[in-house]
Amino acid sequence: MQSIGERLEEARKKKGISIREAAEATKIRGDYLSQFENNRFDINLTEIYVRGFLRSYALFLKLSGDKILNDYAALGRGDARPRQPSREIYGRMDVSIASADDRGEAAAPEEAPAPLPAHRQSAVSRGSNVASGPAIDPALLFKFGKWAVIGGLALLFLWGVVAIVRSTGSSAAAHNPPAATATKAAVTPPVERTITLVAVDAVRVSVVSRNADDSEGDELFSGTLARGQSQIVPWPGPIYIKANAGENLQIEFKGKRYGSQFTGVGRAKM
Repeated sequence: MQSIGERLEEARKKKGISIREAAEATKIRGDYLSQFENNRFDINLTEIYVRGFLRSYALFLKLSGDKILNDYAALGRGDARPRQPSREIYGRMDVSIASADDRGEAAAPEEAPAPLPAHRQSAVSRGSNVASGPAIDPALLFKFGKWAVIGGLALLFLWGVVAIVRSTGSSAAAHNPPAATATKAAVTPPVERTITLVAVDAVRVSVVSRNADDSEGDELFSGTLARGQSQIVPWPGPIYIKANAGENLQIEFKGKRYGSQFTGVGRAKM
């Protein structure tokens, strides 16, 4: 049975085209196509792009894209770990942490207090004969009490002054209400939402509004993005994002990037 790379190479040669010509037609880098034909799929890209490029190349060579991807999955590479749901789409995820009892970890028993020596036990039992500590000088107590009384009187005086000032200000405000209360609060204009289109490789993109019946409305952006180029586009409501090579396009929103969810020519709904 032929390998994936052998089938791709044989189909390309039957079409009579070179790797360079295939790369220009599919908009996929030639070194990626060469790696695929040599059954090497570690091209430093995420699984979604590897699968997308494989499918696009197979369809260009008139091969079954599903058959190629199934054989790729049979290599143990196509079934990547499931992606965690986005917080923005599915809301907050509650993560439970196993307790020490769930992990089978028994709590360490508390150590019993060591018994007191015999001479200490007798001292405790005598109680009244054990000294409670050094005596405090009465002069220090008197001095401390005097300053405490002075401090308390000062606080009472300050509290009285603050109360008088507040009552005066409240009465003045009652007679002269601020002009802002007589008018309605200004309506804060809504913040315009935007998305950023990021080109992984050269791609032509257009963004149009989506009507209530899912038909296409006004065009918000149309142009070609070079590799590494980004474009900020307003997001007033439901939109369609169309591209000629979905694998070369990423969508950034609130600091997070998402794939276009399609390869080749197609469109995504937002």
